[in-house]
Amino acid sequence: MQDINISIENYLYNLPDNKIAWKPASNRDQSRLLIYKKGQIDHNTFKSVVDILPENSLLVFNNTRVVRARLIFYKPTGAKIEIFCLEPADQKKSFHDNYNSKSPTIWKCFIGNAKKWKDGKLKKKFSDGKTLLEAEKLESLEDSFLVKFSWHPQSMNFASILELFGRIPLPPYIQREDNSQDRFRYQTIYSKLPGSVAAPTAGLHFSKNILGQVAAKNIPKLNVTLHVSAGTFKPVTTDFVHDHKMHHEQFSVSLQTIESLIHEDNRCFVIVGTTTVRTLESLYWLGVSLLQKDADIKCPVEIDQWEPYTYNFNKLPSRKEVLTAIKQWMYINNLENVTGTTSLMIVPGYRFQMTDVLITNFHRPASTLLLLVAAFTGDDWRKIYNYALNNNFRFLSYGDSCLLFK
Repeated sequence: MQDINISIENYLYNLPDNKIAWKPASNRDQSRLLIYKKGQIDHNTFKSVVDILPENSLLVFNNTRVVRARLIFYKPTGAKIEIFCLEPADQKKSFHDNYNSKSPTIWKCFIGNAKKWKDGKLKKKFSDGKTLLEAEKLESLEDSFLVKFSWHPQSMNFASILELFGRIPLPPYIQREDNSQDRFRYQTIYSKLPGSVAAPTAGLHFSKNILGQVAAKNIPKLNVTLHVSAGTFKPVTTDFVHDHKMHHEQFSVSLQTIESLIHEDNRCFVIVGTTTVRTLESLYWLGVSLLQKDADIKCPVEIDQWEPYTYNFNKLPSRKEVLTAIKQWMYINNLENVTGTTSLMIVPGYRFQMTDVLITNFHRPASTLLLLVAAFTGDDWRKIYNYALNNNFRFLSYGDSCLLFK
């Protein structure tokens, strides 16, 4: 077992409010870019990122789409109840199937002002006067509630209902209501599959112009899907990292993507965002299990937060061997996609297998995202963050970005 007895005190820094980006830059690719390579730091703007990438790069994105997960209801007394849809209660069905449901559906939710909602159904009509949404609180869980949603007309699916009634789930530290700009800017331009309640923010900097440059340089790009949960904002509150319980998130990777990763294995894997990193690194450990444990693994798979740390990092197969094992396993099981959940927690000491270069934003102190960056850059994470703070980089979800070379 690898040593994960890490004190979270070592991953604190002072983040003043005036360093936090409360709204996006005027243009996606006009955000600033910090470049860290071989211990040296430089800066540029994101619109130049393609020119800075290695010539043999492969880009991998998370194509999840943020859903309007915040629902506001009012009781007849006037009390405001906010329901935040986290994930479907039925984990055996994919997010896609749950969102496309045309019959009543049950979700795990946060409830704001829950004490004011003791029983009964909450109802909300859309402005057309015809479309109706009802919410019924079923039971209390450890940190959330089960809520049953039903609606009329039933010809609509739940995704359409959320588009009509829901609001963009801005990060909790942004204390304002979402606006028309957020509905566009808190979404990557390549988002496709609905399921996230937080944006994969490294991708927010990519514009049509940037993707055009990627195509012009013949840089291959691939997509994976990880639906980002609200747990991404949960700080590490325990004294030691090994006592933190990591949130789990659903992911999906197609057979075509697996085959492309094998074909392009000699390239430099440039991974856009920590969610994409966690997806690909989870995929690697699935492959190691297939190779070393000879287990009867079925889909959907489940990657535990500490699974990688049970292995000897000096005796691991190559990523090509691992990906080939996954491809063969998918053929045998007639799978078009690897699906499952991951709670993989990447902390200092972790050995990255699928990530050569990382594009990411600047993250909160004592967060699992900062721990991932520290695992990637070593003790230089503090030098990187001090540089960003001293040179007026903008932090967090709507902030600037960095390009980190392993």
